Amino acid sequence: MRALAAIREFLALESAGGILLAGAAAVAMVCANSPLERAYGAFLDTPVEVRAGAFEIAKPLLLWINDGLMAVFFFLVGLELKREVQEGELSRPSQIALPAAAAAGGMLVPGAIYAAINWSSPQTLQGWAIPAATDIAFALGVLSLLGERVPSGLKVFLLTLAILDDLGAIVIIAIFHTANLSAVSLIVAAGALAVLALLNYRNVQRAAPYLLVGLVLWASVLKSGVHATLAGVALALFIPRRPARLLEHDLHPPVAYVILPLFAFANAGVPLAGVSPGAFLEPVALGITAGLVAGKLAGVFLASFALVGLGAARLPEGANWGSMLGVSALCGIGFTMSFFIAGLAFEGAGAEYLVQTRLGILAGSLASALLGVALLSLALPAGPSSGRDAASRRGA
Repeated sequence: MRALAAIREFLALESAGGILLAGAAAVAMVCANSPLERAYGAFLDTPVEVRAGAFEIAKPLLLWINDGLMAVFFFLVGLELKREVQEGELSRPSQIALPAAAAAGGMLVPGAIYAAINWSSPQTLQGWAIPAATDIAFALGVLSLLGERVPSGLKVFLLTLAILDDLGAIVIIAIFHTANLSAVSLIVAAGALAVLALLNYRNVQRAAPYLLVGLVLWASVLKSGVHATLAGVALALFIPRRPARLLEHDLHPPVAYVILPLFAFANAGVPLAGVSPGAFLEPVALGITAGLVAGKLAGVFLASFALVGLGAARLPEGANWGSMLGVSALCGIGFTMSFFIAGLAFEGAGAEYLVQTRLGILAGSLASALLGVALLSLALPAGPSSGRDAASRRGA
């Protein structure tokens, strides 16, 4: 009973998801650099097949995690986006300007830094979007480690920015990571979308019909050449508000505590045998690290500074420029989304790029987390935030 109570207490922490992600990544590193390496690889290569008549999906377990379970994660992201647009921070135009500008700057500048470092190599240049992503769970988890010192306005700013950042990542995946298209599969996917639209139009309030059609949508999108995770986002947009709320509530624990840690475990294992310190200076690893650490901080902070300076937005309630600098650094925690985009950008490109991307993501995310905590520790008050600093709210 005491152990169960301890588990419940841990899962109630805001930082629990981030802690589990970090733990899963650490276990993956241990497995990839110990006698467990062969078992770790065999586990990820386990063949898993689903057949129904002539229809077949046969993939190794790693791809079922990346294409299947991550579709559930993107479904949850879609539900969160829909809620925010309908009734949350994204429903008020006055509240969108600052995080939207910060999200845009936080994607463009890291991508530009990576591109500048890899400009001479068309093959490595395709990874430009890897440092453009922010990991919602990890960034919010690290921020929550500072407890009540963090003003609520700063948390809302980071959450809204990260959601918009995810939306940008979805657009990147849809535009730049689409393989050869299958006309038949696209027709089936279009039919599934039409059925979802009809269910929504008829105001069907049970989740089961949407999920069954969503499964057909996922399978057809998987076979179409468009990345299967986009089916999760599309499905979320058709689900009415009431079941969407219930689904979001029910999905958050398994996504945060099972799916994302499993994804981190499957993708973060980097064999370090033969890897020298110079590997961190290879163009791909250096571009990702510099993009996450310097690019995210500069892009988010300068976009925010410019918008507030022009009088088009105000700082989040209780925030000052020091705390904004710290949050900007936390946006460099790419992790889940960066791993995901890296897998798409260098799919089939060989182990060399796989190692470089993982080194860059791990180094950049860790450095961003440490830098963000250090800056926030200096900028935030020692006691609980009261949110009464009117001068900081005006940008003074």
